[in-house]
Amino acid sequence: MSINTDLMTAEQRLSASGVELPPPPSPFGSYVEAVRSNSLVYFSGMVPVWGHEPRVRGRIGADLTTEQGKEAAEQAMLSGLAAAREFLGSLDHVTRVVKLCVYMLATPDFVDHPKVADGASDLLQRIFGKEMLPVRLVAGLASSPLGMPVVVEFVLEAPQPGDS
Repeated sequence: MSINTDLMTAEQRLSASGVELPPPPSPFGSYVEAVRSNSLVYFSGMVPVWGHEPRVRGRIGADLTTEQGKEAAEQAMLSGLAAAREFLGSLDHVTRVVKLCVYMLATPDFVDHPKVADGASDLLQRIFGKEMLPVRLVAGLASSPLGMPVVVEFVLEAPQPGDS
């Protein structure tokens, strides 16, 4: 028996998916995880961590396969969703996923960046629905924070309490 997720909220979809969010991330430096400007909420770069501990390190195309990179992108997005839930109080407050940037530590000859980035995009689609998929930027990096393979940055639309 399949579950019709079309009528479910983001929090219900998350629960039904069996996905567990990690603890909300804390900054690795002098910055904040999220900033609101009117109805847009900008999130700092999220990495694949659980608490403050890296889940995976390495360069995609050398140390990690494309599939492992995709899993790291999903893990980084899970950290992002944990930050979003903490900042907004609930993922149900999200009215639009506006933008997603996925940066990855990869070898110079690696070309499957879109497949890796789909780890983050596919998770957003499962939680918010296909109609909420954002615009996306995908890019390779020569180095990354703490040697982690993926960094995701994103923007959500979530009206402020009291807005109509």
